[in-house]
Amino acid sequence: MRPYDFPPDLLRDQTAWYSTYRQLADGSSAASPTEGRRRLLELSARIADHPFWRGSAGTPAARMELAQRTVPSTTPAVRRAE
Repeated sequence: MRPYDFPPDLLRDQTAWYSTYRQLADGSSAASPTEGRRRLLELSARIADHPFWRGSAGTPAARMELAQRTVPSTTPAVRRAE
């Protein structure tokens, strides 16, 4: 797999998405759940519409690498159904 040179703002937004999601899942957010969901929607839109995806590097493999690169290490591994 080739490495991708993700822009800092895309990495920041994806990291913030995971952080916001974890806070909602844990119920540890200082903000209301509604504010957290709005934040997730805002971040999702910014990530999905980022100019990086319009270039030649905007492939499904790049999206997967972005997710893998930004997921917090404290997030439990997802088990695959066997």
